[in-house]
Amino acid sequence: MPNPPVTPPFDPARLADFLTRQLGTKGEMRLEPIAGGQSNPTYFVTFDDRRLVLRKQPDGPVLPSAHAVDREYRVLAALAGSAVPVPPVLLYHGERDIVGTPFYIMARIEGRVFAESMMAGANAAERGAMFRSVAETLAALHDVDWRAVGLEGFGRPGNYFQRQISRWTRQWEGERFRDIPDLSRLATWLAANIPDDDTTTLCHGDFRIGNLMFHPTEPRVVAVLDWELATLGHPLADLAFSALAWRSRPEDYGGLKGLDLAALGIPTEAEYLAHYYRSRRGPAPPLQPFHTAFALFRFAVIFEGIAARARRGTAASANAADVGNLSLAFARLGAALIPG
Repeated sequence: MPNPPVTPPFDPARLADFLTRQLGTKGEMRLEPIAGGQSNPTYFVTFDDRRLVLRKQPDGPVLPSAHAVDREYRVLAALAGSAVPVPPVLLYHGERDIVGTPFYIMARIEGRVFAESMMAGANAAERGAMFRSVAETLAALHDVDWRAVGLEGFGRPGNYFQRQISRWTRQWEGERFRDIPDLSRLATWLAANIPDDDTTTLCHGDFRIGNLMFHPTEPRVVAVLDWELATLGHPLADLAFSALAWRSRPEDYGGLKGLDLAALGIPTEAEYLAHYYRSRRGPAPPLQPFHTAFALFRFAVIFEGIAARARRGTAASANAADVGNLSLAFARLGAALIPG
């Protein structure tokens, strides 16, 4: 039975006319919202001859540094043809005249996207290879020569954690509607315990199973999605974030803690991290508890932002209020890493 027609918060006819003029699309346009996104609303856009994806800013007020679809477009364009698999981007439109916000269009890639880290629907025999592909993809990203691909100025090299802790603390204060003592403790401890290492690579910022697309039948990553938080930063911020699944439970955003990993064919956290380090072309600094605590702090702030948008009624997902409350769980996990 066909899906009911979508009524988006913009004029579909205006979008269809724009894409026909810009891309030469043919036939009637069909829109389908992609479920699961908590930040930038995303739609499948299908014509008779083209299968596309539209990604836009949410409607309503947004923080100055948030929902940066222009940065997503830039990094996707820069990585075209690199060892990092990304969807081809086709156009960026920075005005509000077509869909009410800036947006970009990319080609639709076919594959499997899993909402949870256990990858339900995959079989145990392939999950190990899939996780190895995840580690290899992240290593390839961190080995990108960001200057050579045209990302000079995409971020500021050096002092990454200092700037990020300040940024996410400000973001939390900007969205704040309740006190979270664990989050306050984390912000204070992280700012006082930044490691000396100052490596700079291109970072995704939200590298996790839910933002990866796997081949329809093969156990490999074919596209890295959702580049809103990408910047020049420290690779261990990405690595620690990608490993949070082993620290959280299935009910806490699809984690792995407490599951029978061997029966599922899923490697341990140590095995995943070891494969990442083997896959890097050059030396990489060791992961420390600080990096994991920072990843948990940042994730908690992101979820608190989702909760704040749910209160305002501008969240992109219907379950935003429930998801937003995960800020409490991740703040608690991060605070548990503080010595003493």
